[in-house]
Amino acid sequence: MIKVHGIKNCDTVRKALKFFKENSIDYDFFDFKKEEVTSNMIDYWLENSSIDKLFNNRGATYRNLKLKDLNLDDEGRKKWLKKESMLLKRPIIEYNNKVIVGFNEQEYKDIFL
Repeated sequence: MIKVHGIKNCDTVRKALKFFKENSIDYDFFDFKKEEVTSNMIDYWLENSSIDKLFNNRGATYRNLKLKDLNLDDEGRKKWLKKESMLLKRPIIEYNNKVIVGFNEQEYKDIFL
């Protein structure tokens, strides 16, 4: 089963969900705003992806928290991900023991079709 993690009002999450719907692919949706992102989930994603892919340093949350001023190393970014789930790039998809971050239509076609 495909697990899609994100928030429904995120443009890239909407693109991913639209892709799955248009291709009649079933998925479970985990909403960051309604369910807690656990430390274990973040550890799993980091084991199967990278901090650079997962940590969103372009979003409003990053800017509002003024994290750029902190010059965070990887461990610092990991700690912030565990405190603030809105710093995660979206969507995060778990599928066949893989973690896919973001939306890339060609990558999705290669993996899911």
